[in-house]
Amino acid sequence: MNQFVKTDIDQGLATITFFTEASNSLPGVILKELVDHINAAGTNEAVKLIVLQSGGDRTFCAGASFDELAAINDILTGKVFFMGFANVINAMRKCPKIIIGRIHGKAVGGGVGLAAACDYTMATTHATVRLSELAVGIGPFVIGPVVERRMGLSAFSQMALNATEWQTAEWAKTHGLYHEVFDTSALLDDYLKRFTTILLNSNPLALKELKTIFWSNTDHWDTLLESRAAISGELVLSTFTKEAIAKFKAG
Repeated sequence: MNQFVKTDIDQGLATITFFTEASNSLPGVILKELVDHINAAGTNEAVKLIVLQSGGDRTFCAGASFDELAAINDILTGKVFFMGFANVINAMRKCPKIIIGRIHGKAVGGGVGLAAACDYTMATTHATVRLSELAVGIGPFVIGPVVERRMGLSAFSQMALNATEWQTAEWAKTHGLYHEVFDTSALLDDYLKRFTTILLNSNPLALKELKTIFWSNTDHWDTLLESRAAISGELVLSTFTKEAIAKFKAG
C-alpha cells in the first residue's frame, strides 16, 4: 500500500503530511511515524511553526485502519493499537511549537481527534465530521478528552451518540473544532499562507508560552489516554464489534 508521513521545512515552517490509500485511515505504523515526525519538528531549532495536513484531495482522515481493527485478537494487541492514537495526541499537546491543522476534507473518528489536537484549524466546507466509533461497537474513548476539551461536552456527546450522522463544517466551526472555514482548498491555502507568515514573524517565546497555556491542566493525559486505550482494546474483541467491522469491510 502506498502510504507515508513526510516533513518539509521551509523558512521555519514544518509541514507534516500523512497519506494512506485507504482514505487516509491510520494504521499503527503511520501513527508511530506521526509521533516521530511531530517530536522531531518540536525539537528542531530551525522550526518555528508546524502545519499538519494529509495528502490527496478528498478525505482528511478516515480514522482507524479497519484492516488492523479486524485483525486484533487479544486485549494487549487492542490496547497497543489504540495507544497509537493516544501517543499522537500526547505528542501534539506536548510539542512546544504551535500546530495548525489543514483540514481539506471529511474527518472521521480519529481524524476528528487529530483536528481537535491542533492548536488552530482551518477547513473547507467539505470537511464534514463524524464520530463513527459507536456504530462499530467501540466508542470514541481515546480521542474523547481532546474532542471534549475543544468542543465541549454537549457537542462531544452529540457526535459520540449520533454515530451515523455527518455534521457540517460550519457546525464544527460553531462548536469550536474549526477556527476558519473556506469554500475551496485554494482559499484555505491562501489564508493559511498569510496566517503562517504572521506567526513566523511573531515572538517564538510568546508562541511557546501560549502553547503551554492552551494545554494547561492536561498533565494527567498520559495516564488518562492509556486507560481509555485499554477500554477500546477490550471492546474491539466483542462479538458485536467483530461482526460490525466485518459488515463494514464487506461494504
